[in-house]
Amino acid sequence: MMNGLIGVDRTDGWNGGKDMKKRPKLLITGANGFTGRHACNQLGIDYDITAVSRNYRTTESTKVDIRYFDLTNKMDVHRLVNEVQPDFLLHLAGQNHAAESWNNPIATLEANLMSTVYLLDAIRESHPVCKVVIIGSALQYDPNKNSSLTHPYGLSKTLQVQTAQAWAVLYKLNVVVAKPSNLIGPGGSTGVCSIFAKKIIEMERDKTEKVLKVNNLHARRDFLDVRDAVHAYNTLLRHGKSGEIYDITSGKSHSLHDIIKKYKTLALVDFEVESLFQPEDPPVDEVQPYKLRQLGWSTLYPLDSSLRDTLDYYRNT
Repeated sequence: MMNGLIGVDRTDGWNGGKDMKKRPKLLITGANGFTGRHACNQLGIDYDITAVSRNYRTTESTKVDIRYFDLTNKMDVHRLVNEVQPDFLLHLAGQNHAAESWNNPIATLEANLMSTVYLLDAIRESHPVCKVVIIGSALQYDPNKNSSLTHPYGLSKTLQVQTAQAWAVLYKLNVVVAKPSNLIGPGGSTGVCSIFAKKIIEMERDKTEKVLKVNNLHARRDFLDVRDAVHAYNTLLRHGKSGEIYDITSGKSHSLHDIIKKYKTLALVDFEVESLFQPEDPPVDEVQPYKLRQLGWSTLYPLDSSLRDTLDYYRNT
């Protein structure tokens, strides 16, 4: 298994080719989240990282400068950008739970939309040469697919992406949007694969009944290893085209039934599966990451490895 440290092509002309010995400065928001912790660990080999988090939490990486800021505070954000003067910004912070957005729609808009507005405007004022990657969502509104808004979270991500694209056009900022699918892999996550893994480890430890209950076994999703996603974000930081939206996907969907079958072969305990809903397999529009592949990106972690690493993470936690 690879260690996840993704190298960067240093011949891409960063800093106009004027100082190729100097390591670029990367500002990562949401650094203590599931993806953020992987980003800090993987990208520290190529960047001087300033990691931003609202709440204190230890990090495995010793290569980052950790700052604690509230990104919904405009003055804090401007002070942060002015102090760091980043060459690159990977904006991972936000409120990522659709269900929670129903209870706190204003907080969701503040976390996802306003934090992005404050960051982009601070960059516009203090350091407009910074290259920015904003993380969108597969749940945002897509007018090309006859989709519709189904929760405040989707609204917040739609407005976030529209704002990022607008700042790229109106203020000539170098802003790229990444649109990831369902990220999986080792680390604390609220995704369905992590939920299954935690339950299975509880079964292995005889802490719960050996039954895995699932709402809909036939639900299909695109699953991508979080380490492959970080590799994709790094590719966009270096080579992504301003104003563009890039799909970050594996290009292949799997049903939850497929995931559970794989988990059953990896688990150290046998368990039953109960499905609360049994519809037919729904049609799936499998989104291919064509534009990202054209930049040289490819996946490194097959699904089985991601699920095995997820189980091992919870076994060791």
